Amino acid sequence: MTFAAAVTDRTRHLRTRLCVGLDPRADAYRDLAHLREHTLDVLEATAPFAACVKPQLAFFEALGVPGLTLLEEVCAAARLLGLPVILDGKRGDIGSTASAYARGWLTGPHAGDALTVNPFLGFGTLTPFVEAARANGGAIFVLVKTSNPDQADVQGQGVSERVAVEVARLGAEEEGEYAGVGAVVGATHPQDLALFRSLMPRALLLLPGLGAQGGTAAALAPAFHPGGTGALASASRAVQYASGLSVAASREAARRLRDELNAALE
Repeated sequence: MTFAAAVTDRTRHLRTRLCVGLDPRADAYRDLAHLREHTLDVLEATAPFAACVKPQLAFFEALGVPGLTLLEEVCAAARLLGLPVILDGKRGDIGSTASAYARGWLTGPHAGDALTVNPFLGFGTLTPFVEAARANGGAIFVLVKTSNPDQADVQGQGVSERVAVEVARLGAEEEGEYAGVGAVVGATHPQDLALFRSLMPRALLLLPGLGAQGGTAAALAPAFHPGGTGALASASRAVQYASGLSVAASREAARRLRDELNAALE
């Protein structure tokens, strides 16, 4: 089953559109063992309420080799729990370097089922990532309009719309309900969601910024298709650190966000 099919199936059967982000911040823990234990515990506790999980590569890379080892553990544990994995790496480069990034993060034991990709070196940079994702039944999520306030510096003046058109073109010939080329559109831009949904009718939309960045479940309905499919709302700090390092609080936060999304859509 492809990533797009698997995450959509999980959305329908478990009634969840929540993507749980994992951002293990080293300064929050006593040591690496404590970080590892808490990250894996949060993953397991929140899995029943999640459509997928999104490890942020930066926090794992910052730990060096032990961080990559932990990333492999997280990916393996997620798959045992039936959770598709989106690696949030925002990779993007040209030629052989792009191909190496695609091999590194879309194939192998520490790879994700999907990867966030940066298109701002030009659309040709997307080709190796699209090819690797298709070869492995995975997906990519292309940055279209990110959740941070400074995005307008380079994503304004019609640029995001042009990227959205390219995302739709890349996925147009794929089979299945949703294509393996999706888009990142910040949950912090609710006024733009209907436009991007219309520009990319078969793309899965990843909506980061739910919770700590100010995105709210109630405002996200225009990103979804009837029946509540087609988008994933992502929360990281609002779940993993909902109340310090309380795993019970993380579980409750994931349940609450799932329910809020369901209320907005159903």
